[in-house]
Amino acid sequence: MGGVPSTPRWSSNARPQDTAEYLIGTFIGGKSFPITSEFWQQLLQLPVDLRWPSHRVNEACEVFSQNNCLTRHLAKILIHLGWCLQELVTSSGVPSVALNNAINALRISSVFLKHLIENSKGNIYEELFLSVDGIEALPDSFPKDQSIEHFVFHGGLRFIGSVDVSLDTYILHHELLNFMLVAMSTQLLSGPSPGPDDAHPFTDAAMVQKEYIVGLVVRRLLVNYITRPQFPSNIASYAIIAEDSHPGVLQRVGSAAANLVMLPFSFIVSPSGETSKSPLAESSLNILLTLIHFRRCVTVEPGKLKSDDNGNSDSPLKEEIYLTENPYCKALEYARDVEFDRADIEGNAHSGPSIPFASLFDVLGMSLADEGAVLLLYSLVHGNAAFLEYVLVRTDLETLLIPLLETLYDPASRRSNQIYMVLVILLILSQDSSFNASVHKLVLPTVPWYKERLLHNSSLGSLMVIILIRTLKNNQSKLRDVYLHTNCLATLANMAPHVHHLSAYASQLLVSLFDMLSRRYSKLAEMKNSKMHSFNVELKDGDILPDDMSSELHIYTDFLRIVLEILNVILTYALPRNPEVVYAMLQRQEIFLPFKSHPRFNELLENIFTVLDFFNSRIDAHKLEGEWSVEKVLQVIILNCRSWRGEGMKMFTQLRFTYEQESHPEEFFVPYVWQIVLARSDFSFNPKSINLFPVDLPEENSYASVEADKGENNVDDREVQPAEAV
Repeated sequence: MGGVPSTPRWSSNARPQDTAEYLIGTFIGGKSFPITSEFWQQLLQLPVDLRWPSHRVNEACEVFSQNNCLTRHLAKILIHLGWCLQELVTSSGVPSVALNNAINALRISSVFLKHLIENSKGNIYEELFLSVDGIEALPDSFPKDQSIEHFVFHGGLRFIGSVDVSLDTYILHHELLNFMLVAMSTQLLSGPSPGPDDAHPFTDAAMVQKEYIVGLVVRRLLVNYITRPQFPSNIASYAIIAEDSHPGVLQRVGSAAANLVMLPFSFIVSPSGETSKSPLAESSLNILLTLIHFRRCVTVEPGKLKSDDNGNSDSPLKEEIYLTENPYCKALEYARDVEFDRADIEGNAHSGPSIPFASLFDVLGMSLADEGAVLLLYSLVHGNAAFLEYVLVRTDLETLLIPLLETLYDPASRRSNQIYMVLVILLILSQDSSFNASVHKLVLPTVPWYKERLLHNSSLGSLMVIILIRTLKNNQSKLRDVYLHTNCLATLANMAPHVHHLSAYASQLLVSLFDMLSRRYSKLAEMKNSKMHSFNVELKDGDILPDDMSSELHIYTDFLRIVLEILNVILTYALPRNPEVVYAMLQRQEIFLPFKSHPRFNELLENIFTVLDFFNSRIDAHKLEGEWSVEKVLQVIILNCRSWRGEGMKMFTQLRFTYEQESHPEEFFVPYVWQIVLARSDFSFNPKSINLFPVDLPEENSYASVEADKGENNVDDREVQPAEAV
C-alpha cells in the first residue's frame, strides 16, 4: 500500500476492445503511473480499429479532469509524445512503433487537452497541470531547462519542419497540426486586446523556438498548402462520425481508431468529389495564420527599456506594456522565391524560407473563394515585399483579381471582414503605377458571373472600376461604412492617372457615383439647414448641431472632392484615350452645376467645365443631318480628342493613397483568424468559454445584412476594419 502502482495487466485472451477499455480507464483514473512505467507503451500501442461513442468520451473527459491534478497523466503523455517525435526526427527512417505511438499520443492528448482548455475556469497553467513537480522526478533524458509544453512543441515543430510528408507520415503530420490547434486554442479564452496576464503556454512555447526551426515550419506549412497532399489511398479504413443526427456529414481523416477519442477534426466531403480538397493543406493554413498573427503582451519594469547615453530612462516610472515580435510573421516577411534565392543589396543573405512563388500564386488564384486564402494573400502582399513585387510583375494578374472582384460582387454570401481584406489587397496593389497600367491592357472576353449586363471585351481595369463603384453603392444603401467608402475611393484615385480606354459602362458608373454621393450630400445639407432654422434663435456657446449630422456632412464633402479629383486626373492626364468618360460627363453634365460655386469644389469644377465647354462647342459646330446618336456623338468626341491640348486646365497634385495598418492590428487579426478557423474547419469550441470575440450574435453576419451604427468612439470600427487608406 502506498507504493507505486503496478503496470496494469490483462489476460492474453482479452479482446482488443476490452484491453483498450482497461487502458483508457486506467489513464483517466485516479492512480498515477510513473513516466517510466510500461503502462505508457501499452496505452500508445493500442490497435487502430476501435471506436467509442461520443457520450462515453465526454464522460471520460469529465473523469480525467477530476483526476489529472493528482495523476499528472496529461503532462506524462505529452512527455512520451515529445520522445516519440524526437525519435522520428533523429532516426534515419520512419520507425513504425514510434509513428504509431505518436499518432495515438496525439489523438488521446488532443481530446483531453481540449476538454481541459474549454472548461477552464481560472488560471490555465494551474488547470492543465503541465508539470510533474512534487509527483516524481523527471527522467535524465528529459531536458532540464525546458518546460513540458516547450519540449513537446519543440519536438512537434521540428518534426513538421524536417520530416517530409509521405504515405507513411501523412496521418502523423495531420494529427500533429490538429493537436497544435487544440493546444493554441487557449487564445479563445482571452479578450480581444492582449494582456500581460493572458496564459498561452503552448503558443508561447512556439514563439521562443530557434530561428531556423521557425523558418522550416513556415516553409513546410506553405509547401503543404501549395502541394495539397491527398490522403494516402493505401489506407482503406475511414471512420464516419455522426453529429447532431446527421450521419455521414463529416469524414475523419485517419483510421477508425480516431473514434477512440472522437477528435473533432475532419473535412467537408464535397458532393462533387473535388480532388483538390486536402485536409493537410487546410490544417497547415489554419496553423500558419494562427502563428503569424499571434502577439504576446508583456510588461517591463520601470527603467528596463532603452535609455539615453547619460543613463536617463525614457520610460515613465511605471510598468511598460508592449507586444513582442512574432518570429513566424518575420519569417513570412523574409520568405523569398526559390527562383531568385540571392543575397540582398547589402550582401547579407536573407534568413527567410525559400518558397516557390509561382506555385503559391497559382494556388491562391484557385483558392480565393476561401476566406483563409484571402487572409494569407493579404499577409503576403502587405508583409512580404518580395512576393508583392512578384505579383506586380506577373502578366496574368487576372488569376488573382478575378476571384477577388467576384467576392466583392457577391457580398451577401461573404463576411464583412472578408470584404475588407479584399479591398485592402486591391488598395495595396493599386499603389503601384505599373499595376494600374497593366490592368487596363488586359482584355477579358467575358465575365460570366456578372449578371447585370453582358461585359464583352472589357478591360480588367474597367471591371475593377465597375466592381468598386458597385461596392460603394451597396455600402451607401446598406452599411454606410466610412472606411469601406474610403478604401474604395482610394483605390479608384490611385488608378485614375493610368485609366486607358475605360469602357462605356464603367464611365457611366463613375459619373453616376458623383451623382449618388451628391444626393446624399445635398440631403444632409438640407437637414442641417432645416435643423438650424428650427432653432429659430442664434446659437449660443455650447449649442451645436448634432455631431452625427455635422461629421457625416464633412465626410461626404471629402468623398465628393475625391470623386471630382478622380475625374480631374482622368481629364488632365488621360483624356485622349478615354472618350467614353467625356461622353458620360457630357450626358450628365447637369449634376455638376449645383456645386460650381462650392468653395471646396470650385477649382476642380473649373477644369471639368473647361472640358465640357470645349466638347459642347465642337459638337455644336458639327451640323449633321438627322438626329444625334450615341455613335455620332462619340465620333465627334474621338475626333476632337486628338486635337485636345488641355489649354486652360489647372494642374493639381495627383492623389495617392497608401495603406497603413492600425497601431494595434492584433485586436482585429487574432479574433478574425480564430473566427476563420472555427468557420472553415471542424474544430469546435465551447461557445460559453470564448472571450476572444462575441458569440451571442448570429454566427455569420454577412456584409450585406449588417447595419453599421458607428459612433465616434465605437471600438467596433477597429474590430471590423484592420486599417484605412491615408
